[in-house]
Amino acid sequence: MIKPLGSRKYFLATHDLTNALDALSVTQHKHAINGIKRGIERESLRIKSDGVISAQKHPEGVGSALTNGQITTDFSESLLEFITPVSESSTQTLQQLKDLQKFTLEKMGDELLWPISMPCFIEHQDDIVIAQFGSSNVGQMKTLYREGLKNRYGSMMQAIAGVHFNISFPDSLWQSLHTLKNSDLSLEDFISDGYLALIRNFKRELWLISYLFGASPALCSSFLQGRKTDLPFKKLGKGTLYLEVGTALRLGNLGYTNSAQSSLRVMYNSLDEYVAGLKKSINTPSDIYGNLDDYTSENPKQLNKNILQIENEFYSPIRPKRNAKNGETPTDALLRAGIEYVEIRALDVNPFSEVGIDIEQFHFLDVFLTYCLLKSSPAMDWEEQTRSTENLDTVVNKGREKGLELNYFNQPRTLQSWGEDIFSQLSEVAKYMDTAYDVSYYSSTIERMATWINNPGLTYSGRYVAELEASGLDNGHYALAIAEKYKQSHQAADYQVFSKQWLEEQVTRSNDAQRAIEQSDSVSFTAFLNAYFDPK
Repeated sequence: MIKPLGSRKYFLATHDLTNALDALSVTQHKHAINGIKRGIERESLRIKSDGVISAQKHPEGVGSALTNGQITTDFSESLLEFITPVSESSTQTLQQLKDLQKFTLEKMGDELLWPISMPCFIEHQDDIVIAQFGSSNVGQMKTLYREGLKNRYGSMMQAIAGVHFNISFPDSLWQSLHTLKNSDLSLEDFISDGYLALIRNFKRELWLISYLFGASPALCSSFLQGRKTDLPFKKLGKGTLYLEVGTALRLGNLGYTNSAQSSLRVMYNSLDEYVAGLKKSINTPSDIYGNLDDYTSENPKQLNKNILQIENEFYSPIRPKRNAKNGETPTDALLRAGIEYVEIRALDVNPFSEVGIDIEQFHFLDVFLTYCLLKSSPAMDWEEQTRSTENLDTVVNKGREKGLELNYFNQPRTLQSWGEDIFSQLSEVAKYMDTAYDVSYYSSTIERMATWINNPGLTYSGRYVAELEASGLDNGHYALAIAEKYKQSHQAADYQVFSKQWLEEQVTRSNDAQRAIEQSDSVSFTAFLNAYFDPK
């Protein structure tokens, strides 16, 4: 596996980081990394001016939630989702997010966008209205799937908001790595293997994302709905619970990584293995949900009685993705043409940004994910995968505790020691990327965030707890003040990338598209789902 390049040789069989960076730094590969593409999906609850979750329908002024590609809903009518097109410019993506949120706020009357991940001011989960997508078969399927989520996990969990960061590396980088490794694989298979290597490394060090960017150390006591928890919550104000040294409750057992899915064994060592694990979960009857009526019943409470109704129900902090064709399942799309990009689902809404994510997070994630791709990534067995989850849980609950120890290949290691080691390697990746892009912001971002390892007060959760304690406000009222400030900021801003006219045109087009879908249905809802779940 040795490939000569001029007078030097590079051994890349194990994706060794130093060798990879050296090899990519020679003239013919120097700019191979240029052309990283990204897209953002930012979720945000609509709330009334007093902070209570909105009971209003999806705003008519933003068009159809089914067919508007930029503004839709997630679980509930009140949980908006803003989706940017794919772009090579981080700045442009942030501007697009701002435009979408400005436009939506103009159509929401007095309502506000909730600026944090964890919901508040919800008395009962029945106050959360499930998203409606119209009368078409595909629209009804989307709504019934959400009915299933409500009945399986409860609506409160589904009211949690996050930010999804989608990234793909340019063909030029894959071609360079394919050449340098002298790979016998087809380029398509090589790319899929490369993204899976990235995913495994990401899972190994996911705890770092929670440490740096976790921004949900606090919640309103109403979120628990009477559930018992042994987490060491401190109390503030009338009903705020917070973890003094916690980072991201959203990623813990109170959030998306719900224990209900703890039995799923989805692995990431090959594409076939990943797809087989996921397909098994969506085709295996569940012992837990078998008593709930499915789509074949008169009053269905879920799509089907399997462990997962559909693939999207799998709550993973990172997913391999490919844009699917019409009627194609996500896993079938992967089997057809391999992995196209990865979706990072581990980001809390950034409360310090009016759009929920900022430019430095983009720069950090560019470097971190490139590092995950280029460094050695051995196969990951279930024991190691479990260990990585346990490390994440440790950081979620007490990541800012002085001297905190994590499990490093079954040996105790302090978060500080491991974090310093990672940042030392990230620094090398950042230098390479700065040279390739002719910029300096990658290195400066890594240099700045490296100081957070030994100063947890600089992390998002550290800043959030400090500001919450200093304000003396309940978590809900603190967030409400931020929501009002951001609304004013959006109102005062000019459109930057999307014109208001263009956004209005998308509203009209999406409404027309929904009507066309509804009119084109030729089979019953039951027949539609029969064909979807058993295409043979």
